[in-house]
Amino acid sequence: MVSHAVQRGLKPLPEVKNIIAVASGKGGVGKSTTAANLALALAAEGARVGLLDADIYGPSQPMMMGISGRPQSADGQNMEPLENYGVQIMSIGFLIEADNPMIWRGPMATQALEQLLRQTAWQDLDYLVVDMPPGTGDIQLTLSQRVPLTGAVIVTTPQDIALLDARKGLKMFEKVGVPILGIVENMAMHVCSNCGHAEPIFGEGGGQRMSTDYGVDYLGGLPLDIRIREQADSGRPSVVSDPEGAIAQSYKSIARAVAVKVAQQGRDYSARFPSISIQNT
Repeated sequence: MVSHAVQRGLKPLPEVKNIIAVASGKGGVGKSTTAANLALALAAEGARVGLLDADIYGPSQPMMMGISGRPQSADGQNMEPLENYGVQIMSIGFLIEADNPMIWRGPMATQALEQLLRQTAWQDLDYLVVDMPPGTGDIQLTLSQRVPLTGAVIVTTPQDIALLDARKGLKMFEKVGVPILGIVENMAMHVCSNCGHAEPIFGEGGGQRMSTDYGVDYLGGLPLDIRIREQADSGRPSVVSDPEGAIAQSYKSIARAVAVKVAQQGRDYSARFPSISIQNT
């Protein structure tokens, strides 16, 4: 695995080859669940993967990934990521009590997130999946400008209101020069847990239409299935709860599509060029 190009003026993080933002224009579309399962699916394919919970006001990855505790520091400066299911994890949720609200203004929250990213001792990662805060406000914009991203995955549901906000998120990344790796349509189809009947209760084909409108890849769709919620709430997301099941296979298919899109991005050659200093004599 090689490092790929990031936004102009930024350099890849040491020990991290590729950073993938998982974002949505609004909350409640399953972004965090998608981020957790994407990280686990990439790890299941043999990659070295990290997961950064950047949703500072509502960190959910510790619960979803079934892990708790305080990060340790070997050098007094950088924190060691916690690890579960073969994924390195960092979250503000490890540093505060579960019911303690983060009453921080934007600049303070942004600074805290940058510290979580840059002062975590990530260990030789092929991919760092970043569970972004929902929306397109100041925190999201600042992160997309300062974090060296290989690309972004946009998560939406098929309904028109969610798609309206997802389009804003997509345009935000485009404006700051972050490639869109593709769109994931969550809750694409409701599957009845009793009879198995499938019905598109939130609409049909919205994510595919959006991908066509913007000329980006449709990475895949996930059903509105009670098992996804139950597995995430239990701390064992679908990819590890039922690795051979249809839901896990959908996540793995999305992960493979993401890996292909990352591989198609331009490579990072910044480390190969020496810095040149011109002095007056």
